[in-house]
Amino acid sequence: MAVMARAPEPGRVKTRLVPPLSYERAAGLYRCMLQDKLQQVAGLPDIDPYLAYTPLEARSSMLALLPGGFTLIPQAGSTLGDRLHRLSAILLERGHPAVILIDSDSPTLPTHYLADAVARLREETTDLVLGPTDDGGYYLIGLKRPCRALFDDIPWSSPTVLNETLHRAAAQRLQVAVLPSWFDVDTPNDLIRLQRELATTDAVTAPLTRRFLSGKQES
Repeated sequence: MAVMARAPEPGRVKTRLVPPLSYERAAGLYRCMLQDKLQQVAGLPDIDPYLAYTPLEARSSMLALLPGGFTLIPQAGSTLGDRLHRLSAILLERGHPAVILIDSDSPTLPTHYLADAVARLREETTDLVLGPTDDGGYYLIGLKRPCRALFDDIPWSSPTVLNETLHRAAAQRLQVAVLPSWFDVDTPNDLIRLQRELATTDAVTAPLTRRFLSGKQES
């Protein structure tokens, strides 16, 4: 299972949250969401966890974020689709029977959704697992063999990502399992939703993100 992540540097991550956040606080929030996600994945049994990072020169700073047991691996490719395909192919070539790629900005995603993805891919009848996001994308994709068709020329950051991926999967005759939908944090409205959700969940959910948002925010 690989967490897809960018180095949490101001001006390079979560820029759609500026305003209401400053670039520095947007980067700080993303760093906390990423660390919460890594800890969540670290708690899953019987998986090999990876952090797939970009840019390449951020290796040292990303290595400092890793929990025990993780392997750091660079993302390679000119587009998001190219990076996703190359990463999935590399991990499958390493002998893993399946690979799951997940986002780093859905800190309140229930852990049992990730566990369910692992279980689904262990079923002989499932070729592909998708975890939809409320904005039309996906927070997770899992597959058992490389399939460039799932990633090439996808209209990333649009509300048609999931539907186009499902269409491609059908064309490839893949058996698909779809997990429950969740939300990632990209926009100010997503941030408001995150704050409301954290106010009603237990303290073990996304603790670093929760702590960050409990402080005074800059405008």
